[in-house]
Amino acid sequence: MASLLDPAILFFFFGVAAALVRSNLEIPGALAKFFSLYLLLAIGFKGGVALSETGLTREAAAAVALGIAFAFAVPLWSYAILKRRLTAFDAAAVAAAYGSVSAVTFITAGAFAARQGVAGGGHMALALALMETPAILMAIVLANRARRVAPPATGAGDAATDGRAPAGVSTVLLEAFTDGAHLMLLGSIAIGALTGTAGKATIDPLITGLFKGILLFFLLDMGLVVGRRLREARALPPFLIGFALVMPVVHAALALLAARALGVAPGDAFLLAVLIASASYIVVPAVVRYAIPEANPAYYFGMALAVTFPFNIAIGLPLYFGWMNWLWGRG
Repeated sequence: MASLLDPAILFFFFGVAAALVRSNLEIPGALAKFFSLYLLLAIGFKGGVALSETGLTREAAAAVALGIAFAFAVPLWSYAILKRRLTAFDAAAVAAAYGSVSAVTFITAGAFAARQGVAGGGHMALALALMETPAILMAIVLANRARRVAPPATGAGDAATDGRAPAGVSTVLLEAFTDGAHLMLLGSIAIGALTGTAGKATIDPLITGLFKGILLFFLLDMGLVVGRRLREARALPPFLIGFALVMPVVHAALALLAARALGVAPGDAFLLAVLIASASYIVVPAVVRYAIPEANPAYYFGMALAVTFPFNIAIGLPLYFGWMNWLWGRG
């Protein structure tokens, strides 16, 4: 319980509570977007600097490769499970959300691990960036396969209800790559790697000194958003709520076991487990909305944001960290 007494995490719960009592407390939308871009810039830049100093070692490459492998594998087995209860389109969209990653969960986990004295390497920011797209690709392949097998049934999420046609693969990939948050992360990693330690010294007060304060406001805003979306979680079928709670734990356990077998450093393994246990509620919903218009957004968006994200923040982080300590024999 003491591990949860982090100001940033407590501000997240404060935001949830404020939303539940219907307070008018809010963070202006422009500021919330700025906070998000700032955090991605800071993490990406520091990750790029770390890469310029150490390069991509064998251990670091193993962590990144493992993350990418899971980003392809998770959508496949998630789809196989979900297809038993959902349409092929809904199953593909939800599988994409759970195969992709949550940058906010990653940022929170990084601050959590640093507070415990276990920091991950800068290459984990690269893993975050590279793990966004594979799940989207897998979802498009699965949805296209479903369209060939049978026409979509008319429903709330059907393309016919709003006139949208499924977007092509090239269009979807371009949108995923040029998404503002994704591009900010990639650009910051590249600039950090190019400028190195000297570049970091010139902007260190910005990317280090302000980081914790900005994170507080950002997680407060996320708490407000989650609190206002909890009604969506109550409307989800029990099977989907169970999936959103159980699969992150399963994915984190598999990630930690694989990381231990490959000799990945404990800090990297923890962040890897958090990434694989997380679900995307920003990039994937934005892209899947056009790539799989037949899918119901209440499923893939509601599950990721209203169930899995708060679960990971409240329970997942200390749970995965405890497992990491146990597997690596850290007391």
